[in-house]
Amino acid sequence: MQDLSITYRTTFERRPTLKDAVLRLGRGERAVREVEAVKHVSFDVPQGTVLGIVGSNGAGKSTLMRAIAGILPPTSGRIEVRGKVSTLLALGVGFNPNLSGEENVLLGGLAAGYTRAEIAEKYIEIAEFSELGDFMDMPMRTYSSGMFSRLAFAVAVHMDPDILLVDEALSAGDAKFKAKAAAKMAELVSEARTMFLVSHALGTVKDMCNDAIWLNKGQLMLRGTPEHVIAEYTRFVKVGESAYTLEDM
Repeated sequence: MQDLSITYRTTFERRPTLKDAVLRLGRGERAVREVEAVKHVSFDVPQGTVLGIVGSNGAGKSTLMRAIAGILPPTSGRIEVRGKVSTLLALGVGFNPNLSGEENVLLGGLAAGYTRAEIAEKYIEIAEFSELGDFMDMPMRTYSSGMFSRLAFAVAVHMDPDILLVDEALSAGDAKFKAKAAAKMAELVSEARTMFLVSHALGTVKDMCNDAIWLNKGQLMLRGTPEHVIAEYTRFVKVGESAYTLEDM
């Protein structure tokens, strides 16, 4: 990733002043605002790295993940991804709620380039891992958020990814499933897979990651060991941004 920047253009309703109200007969107007979600970020991630990404809400973490996944195009800069990417950027994204779990697995497998025979083999593993039982035959609109989480995770990790992107996708799982998911991700890492993990659960980042970055307002503040990055990030949160300038980093 070299000098990556992503800027959104968004609109919002502006309330008119009294003068504007008279001139425009009280009608509001839509203003356009540019949001620099990611600003000139550069880093490389070697194969087999488990990279934790920390930062406050609005820091640009999810935007960065979507750019790596190829969902968001860079405004400027460059991303080079080598390998097959599987994403867990949000629960159930890409699922059709009117189709059953089994049908969604089939569609997801076909979209990933697998044959029906290959998907049939993977479906057995996915169904067993998700532990959804008869719910695999039911429309996904009947699923709870935890059930979405189970199936989304099961599909992502059983599609043989070279790179796995996880963005808070396990937050709805119960304790037993989280432990099972962590074991599966550790298995993928042992096979020299690469993983990006966005999480506000700093303990999870410490336990699972061997590298970490900290983003703040779209900028890369620090990269290092999870322990060092988390220590600096938590100190920043406690003392406040006014006492901890970007130049200090």
